[in-house]
This record gives sequence, structure tokens and C-alpha cells, in this order.
Amino acid sequence: MELACLDLEGVLVPEIWIKFAEKTGIEELKATTRDIPDYDVLMKQRLQILDQHKLGLREIQEVIAGLEPLEGAKDFVSWLRERFQVVILSDTFYEFAMPLMKQLGYPTLLCHKLAVEPSGRVTDYILRQPDPKRQSIKAFHGLNFRCIAAGDSYNDTTMLSEADAGILFHAPQNVINEFPQFPAVHTYEDLKAEFVKASLRDLSI
Repeated sequence: MELACLDLEGVLVPEIWIKFAEKTGIEELKATTRDIPDYDVLMKQRLQILDQHKLGLREIQEVIAGLEPLEGAKDFVSWLRERFQVVILSDTFYEFAMPLMKQLGYPTLLCHKLAVEPSGRVTDYILRQPDPKRQSIKAFHGLNFRCIAAGDSYNDTTMLSEADAGILFHAPQNVINEFPQFPAVHTYEDLKAEFVKASLRDLSI
């Protein structure tokens, strides 16, 4: 059996921190793993900014409540689930993602958790494990699954390298330039074609 392993933000749903930055007007919160490859550095920066502006989980969740999957994402996930077992491997947090998972039909999601005070202040983030996307692919391989993965950012590249086939989707040009070994596509139709091409089975779009 083949697994389709997808990043979430930028691939199926908008970048949550960018939307929150637009809502609050805090430009520094627009930084993502497309800009800062070191996730720990990025998250510490985000938590510091939240503290400075006295913003917490409630304010972030209010923004998330108004978000929808990217145009075409729901249909793409439905198409994919007819042909593969689908797993979302994300560096988001369960406290952020569940409303969006509902809109996508609740595919399996492996991500992280936040440490939140009763006041809503976010004090820390709790990684499921170091390099979790790559480790997930390794674990699936240990179960004799073949994995085809798609992502858009620096933090996806170890997952793409570990997978049997890796695809860049909606990636910025700097990531495409640094990782030319992965095919890069920008539409769901082209992404379908890459999954069909990477599969060992006789699939059709």
C-alpha cells in the first residue's frame, strides 16, 4: 500500500501565522519555515512577539475560525483518498488545526501541541519528536508502506528526501532553487499528475 503524506499549511490551507499577522498588523509574524529553516528559532520568535503584544491562543483561534482550505484543496484530498491512504504531517498544532481538519473531512493529522496557561497565554510548544516529518516517513517504511510526500517549505525537505518520491507544491522560488532534485508544481491538477507518476500502480487522474 502507498501512503500520500502531505504538509498542511501552504499545501491545503492558508499559512495560519501569515493570516494572523495580517489581522494584527504585526509584520514579524509573517515569517514562516519558507523564510527561517530552523523551526525552533522561528517558534521562539513567534512566542516572544505574542508576549510583547499580549496576544494568546484565543486571538489566534478567532482568526482560524474564519479560514477555509485553499481553493481546490477539498476536491484534491477527496481525489487522493480514493487512491491512497492519506496522512497530514505538519508542524502546526492541534489547537490550531482541528477546525480546518473538519473542513477537509478529518484526514489523519500528526502535528504538535502548545503549552497554554488558563489565561490563554502560550508559554511554549511541545514537539511530537525532533524532525517529526522525516521520522514519520521512516516509521511508515518500517511498516512496509511506500510513501509519496508533498510539501512547500524548508521544514518539508527532510520528509521529501526520506520518502520514496518527494514533490514540492506551491513552494517559493528559493526553496525550488535549493532543492532541484524534487519536481515543483503549483496546481492541484499538476500535483495529481505527480502522484500518479510516482505511484507504482496503474492510476489515472
